[in-house]
Amino acid sequence: MAVVSLDPTQIKTRASVLFPGVVVAVLVAVSAQFLAEHYATPAMLMALLLGIAVSFLSEEGRAVEGISFAAKTILRLGVALLGIRISASMLTGLGWELLVLVIGCVVLTIGFGFAVARLFGSKWRFAFLTSGSVAICGASAAMAISAILPQDKRSEERLIFTVVGVTLLSTIAMIAYPILVRALNLSELEGGVFLGGTIHDVAQVVGAGFSISEATGDTATLVKLIRVAMLAPVVVIAAILIRSFAKSDISGDRPPILPGFVIGFLALAAISSLVPVPQLMTDVISQASRWFLLIAIAAVGMKTNLKQVLSVGPAAIALIVVETIFIAVLMLAGIMFLT
Repeated sequence: MAVVSLDPTQIKTRASVLFPGVVVAVLVAVSAQFLAEHYATPAMLMALLLGIAVSFLSEEGRAVEGISFAAKTILRLGVALLGIRISASMLTGLGWELLVLVIGCVVLTIGFGFAVARLFGSKWRFAFLTSGSVAICGASAAMAISAILPQDKRSEERLIFTVVGVTLLSTIAMIAYPILVRALNLSELEGGVFLGGTIHDVAQVVGAGFSISEATGDTATLVKLIRVAMLAPVVVIAAILIRSFAKSDISGDRPPILPGFVIGFLALAAISSLVPVPQLMTDVISQASRWFLLIAIAAVGMKTNLKQVLSVGPAAIALIVVETIFIAVLMLAGIMFLT
């Protein structure tokens, strides 16, 4: 039986190669967080824009390898750590009718994205990327889904466009949807389910929900986390389907059947469900996940050619908008039917 040993010299050499790029990505993420806190803007969007502003760093020089490492490995680690926020008791706490509604909206929105993508001149990769991010959890889902898609020369371009699109739409929804909830005279439970089931990013869900009431905010956050829990099964099923068609339909490397970051996500969710995890530990891991994702999106921004992103065109924008409207109408119709 062979024993694999880690050579300290190789580790030190590898760390020294990655260090400059990772540090740059961290600095961009910290700057983005500072601006987000002082100017009430989404941190993910600021990290992306700041990363694009210094994209020349990923073209040549000592930072190139570290930036690539942050955009891939740190991204996967951040997604894996999201699992600590999911538990079985959380899923059952909403009631089976609303739970089915939330899960159904996720599945139907992804299916809708595939169905209408051709009308907007988009292929299946972009359809899955946009509909998955709209249906599940915004920028975090976009990065997780991108990680399992076969890569080509336009992969990062599609990812950046999707992250910007869902983040902007989520910010608009954070402002507009609470007004809609009041206009429709939805109860605190109904309003929380609607906000948590339709707004893309967790931070914006929290902002919208608690702007109405504490009860609405709590419900919205719970519903949103149920959507986040859908990330693992969607990614696993997608990876299996992609591998089954890879030989004939797809160029690029095939993703693994069960990506490592999904295993990590499921493991932490299982621990959270089976073992009482101290709140302090949950908070620390959740914050670590958030920072890893922020660093990763900063690195993705640095690897982006802005001109190519802008060339995606108005049809792609329309696709994300239509998917966003679809899940909002579907969720609202489901709430009206159940109540």
